[in-house]
Amino acid sequence: MPKKFMKRYLPTPEKVRSIESLHFLGDILHEPNLWHINRHSVSRAFLIGIFLGFVPMPFQMAAAAFMAIWINANLPLSVALVWISNPLTMPPMFYFNYKVGAWILDRPVLAFEFQLSWSWLSGRLVDIGVPLYVGSLVVATMAGCTAYLVIQFLWRRKIRTDWQVRRHARKALKKARRQARNQAS
Repeated sequence: MPKKFMKRYLPTPEKVRSIESLHFLGDILHEPNLWHINRHSVSRAFLIGIFLGFVPMPFQMAAAAFMAIWINANLPLSVALVWISNPLTMPPMFYFNYKVGAWILDRPVLAFEFQLSWSWLSGRLVDIGVPLYVGSLVVATMAGCTAYLVIQFLWRRKIRTDWQVRRHARKALKKARRQARNQAS
């Protein structure tokens, strides 16, 4: 993964530490692993952010921050990735999660008919909520684990490619020096 690209868009640790509303966290924000951009912290951040992005819950960003601190993932990236579920993407994501949950629980998919009343909410909460959360947990787990594995694979591939490029460059340089020595003698 391009480290420079990520560093350009993520806030610096100093900037986050200077936010006064976060001072209640104390020394937690001084943990260097929360800010490092390496294969492990970034892949964990993708796991957290994408997992929580697929789960319908309030305060997803706070949950992502706490989970990032708990498992030493990149904190700003974990919080930012939660925004894959935003007001534009939430309806199709959660409808898909609901359909997956209904399929897993072998329930029929209910037609969408919303009424803003307490009786409708209390009557439909179990009918819609249980398949929604079952589907959300299944899809979130699959998407988060897939993101983790993809980031690990891409990061390793990038490192392997960089090593091969450097190795070829060193071989070419050795060959050029050898030819220059042979021509000089």
